[in-house]
Amino acid sequence: MPRKVAVLGLDCADPALVFEMFRPQLPLLNGLLSSGLWGRLRSCDPPITCPAWMVMLTGASPGELGVYGFRNRTDYSYSGLGIATSTWIKHEKVWDVLSRHERNCITLGVPMTFPPRPLRGCQISCFLTPGPESNFTYPPELKAELTAACGPYIPDVQGFRTNDKLGLFKRVIEMTDNHTALAKWLLQNKPWDFFMLVEMGVDRMHHGFWRYFDKQHPRYEYHPQLQSCLPDYYRHVDASLGRILEDIPEDAWVVVVSDHGIKRMAGGIAFNEWLIKEGYLVLKSRPEKPTPIGKCEIDWSKTRAWGDGGYYGRLFLNIRGREPQGTLAQEQVESFKQELTAKLTALGDDQGRPMGTRVLRPEQLYSQVNGIAPDLIVYFGNLDWRSVGSVGGPDPRIHTFENDSGPDDANHAQDGIFILSSKARLKQGLRGPGEQQGLNIRNVARTLLKLQGIVPPVSMGGEAFDLRGLA
Repeated sequence: MPRKVAVLGLDCADPALVFEMFRPQLPLLNGLLSSGLWGRLRSCDPPITCPAWMVMLTGASPGELGVYGFRNRTDYSYSGLGIATSTWIKHEKVWDVLSRHERNCITLGVPMTFPPRPLRGCQISCFLTPGPESNFTYPPELKAELTAACGPYIPDVQGFRTNDKLGLFKRVIEMTDNHTALAKWLLQNKPWDFFMLVEMGVDRMHHGFWRYFDKQHPRYEYHPQLQSCLPDYYRHVDASLGRILEDIPEDAWVVVVSDHGIKRMAGGIAFNEWLIKEGYLVLKSRPEKPTPIGKCEIDWSKTRAWGDGGYYGRLFLNIRGREPQGTLAQEQVESFKQELTAKLTALGDDQGRPMGTRVLRPEQLYSQVNGIAPDLIVYFGNLDWRSVGSVGGPDPRIHTFENDSGPDDANHAQDGIFILSSKARLKQGLRGPGEQQGLNIRNVARTLLKLQGIVPPVSMGGEAFDLRGLA
């Protein structure tokens, strides 16, 4: 029977931590696991916050959405990069379908909901919100209500790539507490059939504290004040979710989900330095200090390819007739892609050992390729290494252990988490069907609609999970 559905999103929550290592310390999540259905949730390619949450909520692939990361090419010029926002998403999201079926919806902090869009209910936008002074709510007048009741909204941790770790920990806790207060107020004061919160603090803690927690990290550092920060935060999140559940009916479905997982970061590959070394990218002048590739003087008449930084590498080709000063003839593109793929997969780590780099093609990953996708998607060391896009400096190296966007200890992994249970099952001590194999992020949207008794639109991708054993 259809019931209310509460989705508690934990950006970047990792199955090895939630299902194994930290599980005994997380009474709420442990109870939901014991009483429900759960498993590793295979993320999309690439496993990046934008687009992963929208893949989850639309059933569409990144190719169908036309979103391949936070920043995407908006045209074939050399400077046409744009930040993906809610206006980029043309596919129906779960709450769009529910709104059409007159179900009241509340969303709080779901990535790619800035600027907020109309729905039947309330929307508070995500970590991409410029600040509390911006218009971050739908309806607009909700902002004043929320601020009066809970204080200023904290959409994200400012400066989370920092060496001030104790200050970072304090700010993440403050943000999580702010989101918890907002969630409770909304649940108590606004009608809802579907509620969804995404907490970004888990992601920020992983990137900021992994080297102090993971003794296998190549730059592991013992610090008496920092080594417990990550498990301490998970316990704090577990308690926060418990406070939110106080305002959720016993028979409501409770879903805990993440968009991807986490893994230690071995280092970075200076993608554009490698392209320069191989003769594929030519600069007019070399910067004296590390400089983003978009701010460098590139000799496009001699350049065949350039790359972009991030948790994965995006490689773009300079194709004649497509880019303004294209050098690659169309008939050369396929052989050049093969050449690049062979060289990238053969690239070793800083000790010359095989890395296991994977090079993916959008046209093979996705049934549709909308927008402007990278020509090649590169997982350096299968995401053990990140892509560093900057070039320059007195001692350029392909392998680097300094992140050009600030301190960062971890990279994204391809499996997130999915847990489905209810407060009633938890309270009654019922045993759930337990761990399920083969859960995929594209199947979540149809599953959420199934829980609400709504037939998904034919255009929505994916298949609903088998929920037998949870009646």
